Amino acid sequence: MLKHNALKPNPENQPHRRFNLLTGEWILVSPHRMDRTWTGQHETPGNRQDDRYDPGCDLCPGNRRASGQTNPMYTQPFVFTDDFSVLLPDTVMAKSSLDVLLQIAPESGLCRVICYTPRHDLTMARMTEDQIRAVIDVWLDEFNTLGQRKNITYIQIFEDKGEMMGGTNPHPHGKIWASSSIPNLILKEDFRQQCYMQDHDRCLLCDYLERELNEEERIVFANDSFVCLVPFWAIWPFETMILPRRHMGAINFMNEKEKTDLAGIIRQLGICYDNLFETSFPYSMGIHQQPIIKGPAGTSAIWHFHFHYYPPLLHANGIKKQMAGYEILAMPQRDITPEQAAGMLRSQDGIHYLEKPKNKRET
Repeated sequence: MLKHNALKPNPENQPHRRFNLLTGEWILVSPHRMDRTWTGQHETPGNRQDDRYDPGCDLCPGNRRASGQTNPMYTQPFVFTDDFSVLLPDTVMAKSSLDVLLQIAPESGLCRVICYTPRHDLTMARMTEDQIRAVIDVWLDEFNTLGQRKNITYIQIFEDKGEMMGGTNPHPHGKIWASSSIPNLILKEDFRQQCYMQDHDRCLLCDYLERELNEEERIVFANDSFVCLVPFWAIWPFETMILPRRHMGAINFMNEKEKTDLAGIIRQLGICYDNLFETSFPYSMGIHQQPIIKGPAGTSAIWHFHFHYYPPLLHANGIKKQMAGYEILAMPQRDITPEQAAGMLRSQDGIHYLEKPKNKRET
């Protein structure tokens, strides 16, 4: 482990910048702005689906989708190719001439939709660990299958939960976009991790996780295989990461216990988010992992796969933290410190607010 200066600054009430090791960018933190009363936990519960089945839902079992296809009467996670895919498998386009100003290049791939469960009224936070484990198994199957296609170099697994984050259907589902090129943010993380390996001969996120476990300030919770934390450089108010304790470049290196432990920590984080505002907490979630390695399977020395959770709420249910003004013109800025956010998430117990007896709810 790298040595670090024991004389730490006290950033609790002073504006300061923090450096994101994964992107090479800075973020402005202004914790003094949170001296005003924070009342988010007292908001009225909302955004919950009450019906187990919705006859108008494109993703419920037996229903007809907009494309005219009919869903099977599935009882386990159901996967299909997106009827209106962003990427197409057979894109044919000549590469641009050497035009410095107006560059264009072909892009091909495949987009898949995963319905987590036949029940319309559930979310990851309200599913059982076994149900989430079934979704993880689908992620692995799709990752392994799509990764064998010769034109695929990266596979992005993600979920947009809630209308506030662009979710077009409340039925619990996620997506997989497999692309012929490596996306921008992955290229940034790849470059930064390569630089760290060249400078220190160690994995960046292995060192970072060890540091976080030693300090414990930003740890939300952990189990035998995974750690959930608010990253030191978090931009979104209650942004979190889930990292495996063991170095793995991609999800297909997990053993059976790690898959089960991952299901548990995903569920626990979902409960914490929902309990914080007593609402079905919106977020965008995605897995960042090594680009596809063709040939004999091997884990990358520099890549340590991880989950990013980006939830938009800060002060109240239904009020989104907007990236605007200075944040889109200069640099990201946040009011609540990552340490405060981690403490607030830790304070939420493991029982979903919908299952709590009313007389035991906090008021």
